[in-house]
Order: sequence, then structure tokens, then C-alpha cells
Amino acid sequence: MLRFLTQIPANGFKAVEFMDAIEPLLKLLCLTTFGLVLGRVQIIPKETFKLLSKLIFVLFLPCLIFTNLGKSMNLKNITLWWFIPVNVLISTFVGGLLGILVVIVCRPPPEFKRFTIIMTAFGNTGNLPLAIVKTVCHSDDDLFGDECLQNGVAYVSFSQWVAVILVYTLVYHMMEPPLEYYEIEIVDEGEKEEQQPQQEEESNLNKPLIMEAEWPDIENKETEHSKTPFIARMFNSFIDDPPSNSFGCFAAPRVVRKMKIVAEQTPVHHILQPPTIASLLAIIVGLIPQVKAFMFGYDAPLSVITDSFSILAGAMVPSVMLILGGMLAEGPNDSRLGRPTMIGITVARLLILPLLGIGIVTLADKLHLLVAGDQMYKFVLLLQYSTPSAILLGAIASLRGYAVSESSALLFWQHLFALISLTLYLIIYFKLVLFL
Repeated sequence: MLRFLTQIPANGFKAVEFMDAIEPLLKLLCLTTFGLVLGRVQIIPKETFKLLSKLIFVLFLPCLIFTNLGKSMNLKNITLWWFIPVNVLISTFVGGLLGILVVIVCRPPPEFKRFTIIMTAFGNTGNLPLAIVKTVCHSDDDLFGDECLQNGVAYVSFSQWVAVILVYTLVYHMMEPPLEYYEIEIVDEGEKEEQQPQQEEESNLNKPLIMEAEWPDIENKETEHSKTPFIARMFNSFIDDPPSNSFGCFAAPRVVRKMKIVAEQTPVHHILQPPTIASLLAIIVGLIPQVKAFMFGYDAPLSVITDSFSILAGAMVPSVMLILGGMLAEGPNDSRLGRPTMIGITVARLLILPLLGIGIVTLADKLHLLVAGDQMYKFVLLLQYSTPSAILLGAIASLRGYAVSESSALLFWQHLFALISLTLYLIIYFKLVLFL
């Protein structure tokens, strides 16, 4: 079928170019459809999807990252790949500016202004780009060279640590419930003890799959202040209760104490998750030639272990897409965000930001900031501007108790419309990096 289609002439894009761009997404769409059907007819229950997400988080994804990043990593490549994490920061900053524009134009409810900016700024830099890269490289055409998969996964993995640090520091505090809209429910101690087990059980049963797709067992990560506007209250008390001493220099220690409390409430320890640990280990192993030769290569003493990791890594992409299908099978939640704002975020994230990304990457290439002649390098950079909002944001929303149903609904619609936008931009990206 594919051979027949590639022999058909077409105006503008040749059929072979069109099919090379569209085929990877069609494969991912088929896998997602399988998950959608299995979830819709309830052949596979939600608990099974959650178990599969845990396997991805602690096993499949770390194995994929370690085997590919470890092979590609060396001191020279670190100096060549510096623009990859910088590009994540640039895409986040530009997305944040678009989020501010969406707030001005679409006027979301006041309590969701920060949420609108966050969901526009932070894209999926992990599972979805890895799935796209792995599917693009699963071809006999070798459009990106013989080391397509190894280099592509290495580039995506090398950018993940920046996004993870931003999510568990900046986003965590930005997703704090707004103080002026925070509702406090006073419950008697006896009623609280009686209701708590039942509430927890109902919460776990009704929690959307999307909330745990990239952070399993998130309910175990809650702290005393995770669902309260703790930081806002603290700084409000600082403003409302100025120091009695008239000398301004004595106010500095109070500010330092407040900042120390903020640092203590930042869940930095969550950064060291299995995928991040796999990235760090791969970088360390890759930078030490003796250790790298001991683990990677045909004659390496530990090649049996790394080959086993590669086999496990092969289950990552189909598992991720099956979970995405199961997530879509649940349908969107009710949302108070408003249709204009949801449309604004989706258009800004999936249509406008990729156009700006093309300009930024093209400019960087003209300034000789990119690896010369490496098409996969440019493809991954462009892909960072094209993905829907990070699914991990849904987990943070659930952890903070802020805009939970809104994030679930928005992520549902974004991933649904991403099938169209990614199709369009993959065709454009293939044209840009391969045929110009």
C-alpha cells in the first residue's frame, strides 16, 4: 500500500514526502485507538491502565533513556548539545508570553489566570516526543540516518531534566490555590475521622487516569500544605504585619526566613524520579569511557544487561499510546474555565507556538548555534514547540487541589486536537529539515 502511494505524483509535496511525514503519526493513532477501544468497552479496567503507567514510569521509560542516552553521551556531545535545554527554556518563555496574551484576549475567570499561563507555557517534553521520535525512526527509509533512534531519544532525554526542574519548582508554586478564592471547610474531628477513609476511597476511584499518567501514586506525595495557599498566606502576613523596628536593615532576616520556608516547601526531592535518575546515570556512564566500554558495545562484559534494557524499552511507546487512548476514553471533565479560554490555550499552544518555534530554530541555525548537518537535532528542537500541554501538569493540579477538573478537560481536548496539528507540522518539519 505504502509503495503504491509513494509512486503517485503530487503537486508541491511529493507523495513520498507526505507519507514519510504522516506515517509515524498514523502508527501512533492506531495504537491510541486500541487503547481507546479497550478503555471504552471496559475490556481493560482503569486499575490496569494505572498499573501500566507505573511500569512505564519506573521501568520502560528509564530503560529507554539509559540505553540510548548512555550510548550517545560523551564530553564532545555535551558541548554540542547545549542548545537543547536552552531551547526548552525559550519555548517555555515564549509560551508564557502567549499565555499572557490569551489571558488578555479571552479573559478567563480571575482564579484561573495563572492556570491559563501555565498550561500555555509548559509543553510535553517527555513521553509524547519520545513516542514520535521512536515511530519516525521505525522505518526502512532511514530518513534521519542509521543512528536515528539512538540520537533522537538521546536529544529528547537530554532536555527532560530542565522541564522536570521547572515543573517541580516554578510550576509547583504557581499552581498553589489562589488565596482569595480558597475555601476552608470546617469539619468536626469526629466527622473528619469517619469521612476520611470513605472520601479517600471515592477520590481514588473517581480520579481521572490523566492525573496519574506521568506520576503514579501521586496521592502519596501530598503534604500538610500541598492543597493550601500556604506561601500566599505567609507573604500576606509579612506585608500586613511589618516589623516594629524602624530600621529597614532589620527586615532582611525576615525575608530570608520567608524564602527559606518557601525553599523547604518546594518538593525538590521529587525531581529524582526514575526517568531523571536514568538520565543522570546515562550521562555519568557516557562521560567515563572505561565504564561506557564496559556496558555498551558488542563485546562489552555487561552487554547482556543493556540488551535486556533495550528489550524492555521497546514496550514504552505502545504502552504510552495505550494509556493515552484509555485517557481519551474517559472523556472530558466539567470545566469552569470557559470555552473561549480553552480554545485560546489550544490555538496558542498547538498552532501559534509551533510557527514561532520554526522562526526561532531557523534563526538559531542561521547563527550557527545548532549541530551542523544533524537533521534529527533540528527535528527534536522543532518538536519541543509542537506538543500539547504536559500531562504532568494535571498531576501537579491534583497534588495542589487547584483547577483539577479544568486541567483534565483541557488536556483531553488538547491531545485530541494535537492529532490534527501534529499531522500538519510534521509535514512542515520534514520539508524543512530534510528537503530544503
